[in-house]
Amino acid sequence: MNDELERLRGRAVLVAGAGVSGRATIEPLTDLGAHVTVTDRNERALAECAALGARTVDLDSLVDDPAALREFALVVTSPGFPPDAPLLSRAAGAAIPIWGDIELSWRIDRAEVYGPARRWLVVTGTNGKTTTTMMLHAILEAAGLGSVACGNIGLPVLDALRRDEPRADVLAVELSSFQLHWAPSVRPEAGVVLNIAEDHLDWHGGIENYIEAKLGALTGAVGVIGLDDPIAGGLRDRSRAVVTVGITLGYPQEGELGISGELLVDRAFADSAVLARVDDVTPPGPAGLSDALAAAALARAIDVPASAVHDGLRRHRVGPHRAAPVGQVDGVEYIDDSKATNPHAARSSLLARDRVVWIAGGLLKGARVDDLVAEVAPRLSGAVLLGRDAGEIADALARHAPQVPVVVVDTGDDEAMTDATSETDTASVRRVAAPGADGPAAMRVAVREAAALASPGETVLLAPAAASLDMFADYAERGRSFASAVEELRGGGTQP
Repeated sequence: MNDELERLRGRAVLVAGAGVSGRATIEPLTDLGAHVTVTDRNERALAECAALGARTVDLDSLVDDPAALREFALVVTSPGFPPDAPLLSRAAGAAIPIWGDIELSWRIDRAEVYGPARRWLVVTGTNGKTTTTMMLHAILEAAGLGSVACGNIGLPVLDALRRDEPRADVLAVELSSFQLHWAPSVRPEAGVVLNIAEDHLDWHGGIENYIEAKLGALTGAVGVIGLDDPIAGGLRDRSRAVVTVGITLGYPQEGELGISGELLVDRAFADSAVLARVDDVTPPGPAGLSDALAAAALARAIDVPASAVHDGLRRHRVGPHRAAPVGQVDGVEYIDDSKATNPHAARSSLLARDRVVWIAGGLLKGARVDDLVAEVAPRLSGAVLLGRDAGEIADALARHAPQVPVVVVDTGDDEAMTDATSETDTASVRRVAAPGADGPAAMRVAVREAAALASPGETVLLAPAAASLDMFADYAERGRSFASAVEELRGGGTQP
């Protein structure tokens, strides 16, 4: 065991956050001989941590007593805590080391606490992370490698490391910008930055800090960048990887993976190896193909044969809430892309369809929507908006698509939405009052209004371009609420 982990034996360690990632640190820290305290504001979550043997303390009381921090040799933070969070600011001021759960995972793995160190393949980007990670996992399984998809995808890396059967020798690790910010030591065998667009700027304090966090994936033996993305494509000179290769939807040059006719081709790890056919890839379309090329690049970086890439991509199926069809009613298709939690992700779904009634809104997290609205305006038959930042989207529609009918679902408690009225009080905007409605109830109203705007042959698309936490527990609940509302609508429609 290395010295930095050894020094935790018999020492107090504070875990900031009692959620999934925080809970996953308790037993590994205990295995290291540390005395674990977890802090949070959520009493129920703290009770779950106490059941795992941790001491617990209310976050506010700890912040109010800075002297209490002095007993801790280390703070392990959950990714939701930004650098300027009062607790972390005071820990930094007291010269207490701060690690994220991924930093702890990396150090534990390198120290071989749970057996020989694994091979890490890291996926990050603003959009497409989960699809790419699951494609990669499918490819690794097709190659006969012990693999697990973990990280931001749901299974904490620490849980993956502690799992004995089946043992995973290769980790397909999805990492968010939050996790990478708090994991400066991570050096994956290969890592990809798929794309970079405005997202989480409120957390990072600006786009440059966001980019810098993403660059944490390009620190190992092989770095992969999405060449077609304006920002990610410009990271080659900033990559700290030993070798950096690119992926493109065009014909690949030497050192790239791309598309030649109907074939996915590797010219980075071979002279010219055919990996798969375009129609082998699910989901179809540009975003799915980019994700497939990224997954293939990571796998090829560790010598996975082209045949396994082909087999893995053929086996992969898209997960829920990622441009998933949920039904058809009266000739109108309904698509759930609740995972499109920022404008860049929503763009891919909107551009993949000819005529769309767009359901959008939620928490924009500092991102702008004007460019998106201007680009997709010709495809819009209507828009139905809900959530705290619906007013900002409505204003953008008024500026760039004044001909598009807009419905705003007003629950009466979305301050930002109701304040944004200067440009949205136009003939093309109709407000539907749903006072006091919770998220699922508001979604039922939104789906009914979208159905009234849609014509046969068109698509009603839930692609919110915003986070869900103002009205829903998470994007999955938002997607389920959409599907449930469509099912209710189906009961009154003419098509089963």
